[in-house]
Amino acid sequence: MSIIDKKSIKLFQKIDTVHGMCEECEEEAILVAIVSEFYRCTNCGHDTKQHINGRIRYLKLDESDKKWIKENYIK
Repeated sequence: MSIIDKKSIKLFQKIDTVHGMCEECEEEAILVAIVSEFYRCTNCGHDTKQHINGRIRYLKLDESDKKWIKENYIK
């Protein structure tokens, strides 16, 4: 295995992914973390917010969530 392959594997192991139901496309999908508690669906590309209340759900982002991400994480 080359050095590049080893670095790629280490990088991909750090990516936070979960398996869940996307509220937009209404399908089970792999969701990739954008930032803590915010995920993007790999099926449709829609951004969701993780909600834990007895079970984990992924909800559609509203405009205030999108604004918060832009103000706190996008420079």
